[in-house]
Amino acid sequence: MHAIPSSRRRFLVGTASLTAGLILPRLSNAQSPPSRPLVPRETFFGDPDVAWAQLSFDGAWVAYVAPVDGVRNLWVAPVGDLKGARPLTRVTDRPIGSFFQWAYTNRHVVFWEERDGDENWRASSVDIHDGTVVPLTPLRGVRSWLQEVSRRFPSEMLISHNERDKQFFDLFRIDVVTGNSTLLFENSQFVRLATDDAFQLRLGSRVRKDGSVEVLERRPSGAWVPFLSIPRGDVDATRVLDFSADGKTLYLFDARDRDKAALVAVDVATRRARVLAENPDADITRVLLHRVTRHPLAAGAMVDRRRWQVVDRSFAADLKAIEASTSGDVELIGLTADATRVMVHVQHDAASPEWVLYDRATRRIRPLFKARRRLDGLPLRPLEPVTFPARDGLRIQGYLTRPAPDAKNLPMVLVIHGGPYLRDEWGFNSTHQWLANRGYAVLSINYRGSTGFGKAFVTAADREWGGKMHDDLIAGVDWAVARGIADPKRIGFYGGSYGGYAALTAATKTPEVFACIVDIYGIANLLTFMAAIPPYWAPGFSVWKNRIGDPDTEEGRAFLRERSPLTHIDRAFRPILIVQGLKDVRVTRAESEQMVTALRRRNVPVTYIVFPDEGHGFSKPQNQIAFRAVTEAFLAKHLGGAAQPIDRPRDFAGSSIAVEVGADLVPGLTG
Repeated sequence: MHAIPSSRRRFLVGTASLTAGLILPRLSNAQSPPSRPLVPRETFFGDPDVAWAQLSFDGAWVAYVAPVDGVRNLWVAPVGDLKGARPLTRVTDRPIGSFFQWAYTNRHVVFWEERDGDENWRASSVDIHDGTVVPLTPLRGVRSWLQEVSRRFPSEMLISHNERDKQFFDLFRIDVVTGNSTLLFENSQFVRLATDDAFQLRLGSRVRKDGSVEVLERRPSGAWVPFLSIPRGDVDATRVLDFSADGKTLYLFDARDRDKAALVAVDVATRRARVLAENPDADITRVLLHRVTRHPLAAGAMVDRRRWQVVDRSFAADLKAIEASTSGDVELIGLTADATRVMVHVQHDAASPEWVLYDRATRRIRPLFKARRRLDGLPLRPLEPVTFPARDGLRIQGYLTRPAPDAKNLPMVLVIHGGPYLRDEWGFNSTHQWLANRGYAVLSINYRGSTGFGKAFVTAADREWGGKMHDDLIAGVDWAVARGIADPKRIGFYGGSYGGYAALTAATKTPEVFACIVDIYGIANLLTFMAAIPPYWAPGFSVWKNRIGDPDTEEGRAFLRERSPLTHIDRAFRPILIVQGLKDVRVTRAESEQMVTALRRRNVPVTYIVFPDEGHGFSKPQNQIAFRAVTEAFLAKHLGGAAQPIDRPRDFAGSSIAVEVGADLVPGLTG
């Protein structure tokens, strides 16, 4: 259940004191929140100044996503004259996606859009000179993604989409100038394809019943022969990346025969593999490839912070200069085609993310954009990496934000990521900063099953949904309480997607630990969840069945029923806020509505808010702000933090929010 990237936020700073116009519930004898100016919600959750940026292959232009009249659109500017920026698109309803791709024409940018959160991303190209927009994939009901770009074919790209069969993605060669599309491969078995610089289909991956992956090689005759096998425990960390430009070497992240994934080069003819980069503490998950040779220059892993290492010695001085230029963590986004300049995304924990341009000849950094300029000068708090032991001794990593240095005995919010096969990383975190500004300690936990820490850490979560995965979260609470950080009587739970399932598990398994629960599109019933998966999940769903439980067997159904929060509804008694996007195709509205119905039947205090135009996450900043306003008031009532009162005309302006149940339980939702 990979969560979609959250909406970016517009800045608005206020100067009111903490006691002016705030919701301040009666506190226990514990330490009160320190006095500080509240940063308005729009600062963190309105649209950003820039959501993402990419350099053209010739280095002359930079394209980026930024608002036009309050809706995120695609912009372009000459690298030498950022003030000459202009919008390329003018969508007025749903924002375009943050992902886009320059063509090697250096004149066309391909971007993706969806409708109402349905996850059917359609591709279009736009000419940066005359603004002509050309559809590249079907406009409705079809999901597409980028497969390949190549300097050999400047005006073309390989794009996959599922118009013919919703389960499988066929491969098309598409002219980004005219929109003409040619079918290259009709796919009826593979969950993923691998192509090369010559636009040749080379590999196909399919999932076996036991959850392992078989990778086949396509011979010139069209026959498919075995190439490599990926055991089920390795499928998250082992990933085919690219072929060298001559097609003779395959690069991949590889966790087979090791615990932590390494960057590996495989000789296609001999199948011999050699390790190019590895980290003893974490999987290699990042690589910077040369645009022409496609050879790796550097590789990175995330332990508590991002750590890069050189693969090509010619890049050593450049990596050193880039990292020395900032105290933040760098992401090496890409090179120009001539390899003279590097686009870099810099993450900070207590400042806005930014994009900079590095010149290899002069070894100088040139600032380009900040994601949120108006964060400058605000009282933001550090994101502290922490570790603690799980109940069975497994080492668990997480991140803590406190509202003041060494603050103790605070109300605390546990903020739990989705996936679950993802992870929290170091950098700017809007949710942490928002809650810390309201006086809360905020703790995020990379529970077992989170990726990046090696395959043993992932497989430790097999059949542990609602089991040891939840125990890891309780161990984190115990750790924070034992160190005097958290007041055990004022702990809240906040989670989305799998984190929402974890929130509902907390409400029904360990309700005595938490004073209140926030569930954002979480799973209530694992049986109904698995019966309603999107069709494009089906070819790879055996991985999930082997990890969670098999709904096709009686034993599996019994296990899934026992691990479903809905089964244990009789234990729930804490106040709960449930949030749902009605267009969600991953965790459908039936999950939230089953839980709401059961809670109301038992007279458990529940507030249910829905967003008819959202899917699995928030795309529109207006909905994001409305959701945060309700959540802030809910947490303040039950945990004692500070809050801006809900201002319905301002906070709900342009939002589709509807309060289905329990409006009277949240201050400011009625009247």
